[in-house]
Amino acid sequence: MTELLIEFFSEEIPARMQARAADDLKRLVTDKLAANGLTFAKAEAHSTPRRLALVVDGLPERTADVREEKKGPRVGSPEQAVAGFLKSAGLDSLDQCEQRDTGKGVFYFAVTEKKGRETAEVLAEIIPAAMAELPWPKSMRWGTGTVRWVRPLHSIIALFGGRVLDGGYDIGGTQGRIAFGNGTRGHRFLAPDAFTVESFADYKEKLRAAKVVLDREERKAKIKADAEALAKAQGLTLSPDDALLEEVAGLVEWPVVLMGSIDESFMDVPSEVLITSMRTHQKYFAVLDAEGRMAPRFIVVANTETLDGGKAVVAGNERVLRARLSDAKFFWDQDRKTKLEARVPALEKITFHAKLGTVAEKVTRVQLLAAEIARAIGADSDAASRAALLCKADLVTEVVGEFPEVQGIMGRYYALGQGESADVANAIADHYKPLGPSDSCPTAPVSVSVALADKIDTLVGFFAIDEKPTGSKDPYALRRAALGVIRLVLENGLRVKLSEVFGEAKTQYGRFVADALTSRLEGRGTPANYSGIEADLMSFFADRLKVVLREQGVRHDLVDAVFALGGEDDLVRLLARVKALQAFVGSDEGANLAAAYKRASNIVRIEEKKDGASFDQPVDADRLAQDEEKALFAALNEASATAKPLLDAEDFTGTMAALAKLRGPVDAFFDKVTVNAEDKDLRANRLRLLTQIRTTLNAVADFSKIEG
Repeated sequence: MTELLIEFFSEEIPARMQARAADDLKRLVTDKLAANGLTFAKAEAHSTPRRLALVVDGLPERTADVREEKKGPRVGSPEQAVAGFLKSAGLDSLDQCEQRDTGKGVFYFAVTEKKGRETAEVLAEIIPAAMAELPWPKSMRWGTGTVRWVRPLHSIIALFGGRVLDGGYDIGGTQGRIAFGNGTRGHRFLAPDAFTVESFADYKEKLRAAKVVLDREERKAKIKADAEALAKAQGLTLSPDDALLEEVAGLVEWPVVLMGSIDESFMDVPSEVLITSMRTHQKYFAVLDAEGRMAPRFIVVANTETLDGGKAVVAGNERVLRARLSDAKFFWDQDRKTKLEARVPALEKITFHAKLGTVAEKVTRVQLLAAEIARAIGADSDAASRAALLCKADLVTEVVGEFPEVQGIMGRYYALGQGESADVANAIADHYKPLGPSDSCPTAPVSVSVALADKIDTLVGFFAIDEKPTGSKDPYALRRAALGVIRLVLENGLRVKLSEVFGEAKTQYGRFVADALTSRLEGRGTPANYSGIEADLMSFFADRLKVVLREQGVRHDLVDAVFALGGEDDLVRLLARVKALQAFVGSDEGANLAAAYKRASNIVRIEEKKDGASFDQPVDADRLAQDEEKALFAALNEASATAKPLLDAEDFTGTMAALAKLRGPVDAFFDKVTVNAEDKDLRANRLRLLTQIRTTLNAVADFSKIEG
């Protein structure tokens, strides 16, 4: 078994593209190996700023011989069928076919034998093909070349068993072909000379000697460990930033971690602004003091070693950072001269969506909706209204214009500095939350009210203009908004009727949205009535809720079973019902009853179709002939009477326990009673009894939706 080593050496590959490109290279090559019948033990891809590498271990020296058989038409078939078979098999005449008796007649068989090929010959074809298919997000041509690659390509290592493969990659124009070889270069500044390699182990060892750490995860680990050690030496801790660590690992081949200082004059600027400026523009890590506040230090990762131990590098980065932070401080100082409320009119110049009006109109709607939600959940409606009025005002500040990532956060700082209450200021900062599954969820009632209002206004608006998510496309992040609403409701235990909140949001659109939308959706002069929005949104929320509950181990069909009842828009109550239902169907009694439900439903459905009649009339107690059907009738009446007050009290566990008592009578009925009796009236009465089983169980969930 033999090793394949590939390296594509080029100018610097953008950091965001490297890991994906390495994965794509591995996928393309290994797929093509499999398609050519080549097995291997393992494949491992690597990336650095200047190279993509792949090593495949355990390849055979040649492909196996292959014998293929293809069954054709029956002997004596029409000429057209025979000719089609010969063409598909790549044969010239029937003399090249075998005739075999299959037991069902004599058929033609085409038998072809393909001799194995040298693996090196196959690899010489696979590598250029994989290179041509590598899906770079952006690529370029250079010189006179016509082929596109992410950056100018300098050399290609292609070794199989230590031998250079014959072949190369044609980049077109007068530049011709880059031939496969065994040579590469090390670090651009520290070890730029060329060297040759014989194997992956030799390659990796010589790269390290040439100041290149090939393994991306190793570079990340070194950066993190060295940064933490530098911070610890100063009594500080590294501020965690996995995304920045991932990016910086793609910027350096030989990471050298250094620490610099931030002028104290900048430390009165909010730390979020400082950190955003450093990470966005300079790729610096922040460090924290013992109290968790940002310290006047930063971590920079250089891609080179210097004779002075990095002093000049640090000084240069401190100088650049001063210029960056001077801009941020200037914006911060200027922004505080204007109150947030005075900025609200400027939101009229920002379009929320061409069909949904301006951000100023959205603020007006959110303001009224937040107050309604606050009253419903027992929050301060005046504070919620005030926070909603100011929540988007920081969009027209200089700091947010420069650093959009801190919108909301800056609004909080400005609000506190201008005398707004803590509840209002925190609601401004939190109204975008939660932004994703790892983001914290607001818990303060005012913050929750504004966050819900903002998301629901967005959802109702985009559903009104039929801009719903489709497939993998969700340009307005409506799935994220819905998941945010679900988290806000469930994590805070809010007893709100979503359909009523959707209706209120819809009403606000009818009152305040631009005339163009009003006329398009409802007709001028008529009340807001965008029919179907609430139902569409509840269906959309059902799908999103399945995602949330799946992560908690809840089956999606149980969510469907509860939603199918209709009218359930209280997510807290719905979740309690679903979890009680899951416990019920997970028990022996519940599983048996679910099976009995399906059996009863199937019998009734078949008979209804046969007779063209319905059996949902009341059971005639006087026509119950056998003890088992009398017992089932009594048990069903008792279960219904017991379950109703329990359902009304939202004691879903108790409701399921009441239904569980039906198991014995139901089993006895199916064991002893013949439903399709000869007496027509007796048969109809028994079918009504089966219908009552279905009706009783459907009071808590639509059992027809339950799978298995």
